[in-house]
Amino acid sequence: MLEEMIASSIIDASMHLPESVEKKIRKALKEERNGYARFALSKIVENIDIAAGEELPLCQDTGLLYVFCDIGKEARFSYKAFSSVLERGIRKAMKEGSFRPSLVSDPVFDRVNTKTNLPPVINYFFVDGKDITITFLLKGFGSENCSSVRMLRPTAGKDGVVDAVLDVVRTAGGKPCPPMFIGVGIGGTMDRAAILSKRALVSDERKKDKRYKEMEDEILRKVNDLRIGAAGLGGAHTALSCSICYEGTHIASLPVAVSINCWADRYTSLVIKGGYDEEDA
Repeated sequence: MLEEMIASSIIDASMHLPESVEKKIRKALKEERNGYARFALSKIVENIDIAAGEELPLCQDTGLLYVFCDIGKEARFSYKAFSSVLERGIRKAMKEGSFRPSLVSDPVFDRVNTKTNLPPVINYFFVDGKDITITFLLKGFGSENCSSVRMLRPTAGKDGVVDAVLDVVRTAGGKPCPPMFIGVGIGGTMDRAAILSKRALVSDERKKDKRYKEMEDEILRKVNDLRIGAAGLGGAHTALSCSICYEGTHIASLPVAVSINCWADRYTSLVIKGGYDEEDA
């Protein structure tokens, strides 16, 4: 049962955007006044409608599958049983869905295509609660190639973080197929900040500290002031969202990671009530 749910969720995410993402895109089309950018946005909306109607992938780059597994500390959990069903579900999705083979087994020398879109990138976290939440992000690499990490001095502060994000976006220009979605990870180490930035791409949670919400709003406003616009053609909508995830870090540093996603911000989540162990397998 869970195997089928996993496969179905991944396949669906390749064809349908989250409701909140699609609403932002359609709203941008209504508001855009630049003729070139409006044309680009209209084609994006047409693309969304065709993909949904014909049950086809939203983009030829169906992405690398990036997975968050949030395991409730009070959940029934067997790593062996859970990891096995997760692998089977992902394999089933890649076999039955219309996924372009996009992964190579060796990154530098042979670069032989695995033909299976496997392996995925999987992150395990232990969180409060009794349930397990699996979040799948289909990460396209036109935008991933524009992502970056900056190791700032601790004195850089908020302005330094904002400037770092703007510099990454400015350098990216129209390459990541804007309007883009921006995930920012702050804190931890270099690698941890990068993971946090991916978490930010799939998280709609509102921050308890309003200063981070204000920084999100400032970054989004200043990014759009760059006027890169849809498809890099100018206009008011360079980005449609900026979300920040953060945690503590060392006194000597301020790690900032920026993950950029194209307009096809494809992700979905499954909640497994009570957990998963051998009895469920």
